[in-house]
Amino acid sequence: MLDAAGAASVLDAGSLGTSNWRAAHAALTRLARQRAGLDFEEGKWLLAAQRAGVHARLGYGSFFEYIERLFGYSPRLTHDKLRVAGALNGLPQLAGALREGAATWSGVRELTRVAIPETERVWLDAASGRTAHEVERLVSGHRTGDLPSAPKTAGAERHVLRFEVSGEVLATFREALTKLRREADNALDDDAALLLMARQVLSGPVDAGRASYQVAMTVCEVCQRATQTGRGEAVEVSAAVTAMACCDAQILPRAHVGETGCAHLGGHARASEAKTAAKATQTVPPAVRRLVLRRDQHRCQVPGCRHATFVDVHHIQAREEGGGHEPKNLLTLCSDHHRACHRGALSIEGTAPSALRFRHADGTPYGGALSPNSEDVQLRAFRALRALGFGEREARLALRRSAPHVGEDAELEPLLRHAMGLLTAGAWAQAC
Repeated sequence: MLDAAGAASVLDAGSLGTSNWRAAHAALTRLARQRAGLDFEEGKWLLAAQRAGVHARLGYGSFFEYIERLFGYSPRLTHDKLRVAGALNGLPQLAGALREGAATWSGVRELTRVAIPETERVWLDAASGRTAHEVERLVSGHRTGDLPSAPKTAGAERHVLRFEVSGEVLATFREALTKLRREADNALDDDAALLLMARQVLSGPVDAGRASYQVAMTVCEVCQRATQTGRGEAVEVSAAVTAMACCDAQILPRAHVGETGCAHLGGHARASEAKTAAKATQTVPPAVRRLVLRRDQHRCQVPGCRHATFVDVHHIQAREEGGGHEPKNLLTLCSDHHRACHRGALSIEGTAPSALRFRHADGTPYGGALSPNSEDVQLRAFRALRALGFGEREARLALRRSAPHVGEDAELEPLLRHAMGLLTAGAWAQAC
């Protein structure tokens, strides 16, 4: 119940809305700026508390429990606040904008996903005047270090799935995730876990000779951009996913090909082959696929990986570069390592099953100590060369030969320039 003073206060606030909207707007603007400043200070102290292990000193089981009891934040929100606070330590202009109330925490949260000290001012200017949702769309599809004007990368764009379910459904869903992770015998992030669950619903094969799942994918023969159909909507997928599709596919007959210059693919398939196929066929002959999976014990062959759920068959030498379906050119990979191969983050050379070499993008043996800067530059250079039409093998080889000439800490431009020089040299084809 309200006393007389409380009732008067409510009436005053109500009359303020009709007689003095300017005062209401000014008050809310002031509160918004104060909120942004408090968000900045909160992030700073959250980070300090985590590093100091405050929760352990107070007897809490985890830092996330401590913050949930203190602020009511979910673990995911706490994780976001810690990530943003950590990123702002190296982004002084974004930090200043939040501290002074010139930007909201929601907007800064998105900008810290892509901004680096050299680009944060450009991102701040681009986000000025936009809502948090608009900033999210502006950032979506860009990678760390990109400018707002850079072309969006399909693989970098993130999508949100949101459900409100009953307790029974939540409990069952968690049990299903636990079962998937147990069968995979490895850690699964949200992407990997939900993809495996979706593939199981889409029916994995009873026959190991068939590709492990079926989706409809369309590849434009002109620009090579690919989309995957989901519930009537075409969602663009990355070039790496398209390349994965070409390794282990079921090719649909001509009747499934549209008249738009784009071929519709069933499971994983090539556009050019889909046009001529008289009936649905497997990219890898079923008998060969069974042999390879049996040889590799239905497990991913990357050293240290234990995934054995919905594995794919990968061509060591890409099909576009002359690789065939011989068992020595095929090996079993989990979807994560398969994607890493076609992204350029993982290189596999040699012949299966025993004479294989696994390397990171910078040439380091798989599992060895990495230089994060070198790895990132190599990946960006690989994507650039692939976008220019060079094959996976020749792009990797050119970058590996260029690395000693430009140095371990080389930036993207000199590495790319040297690799392009090799690739366009007359003797390159003979060297390969």
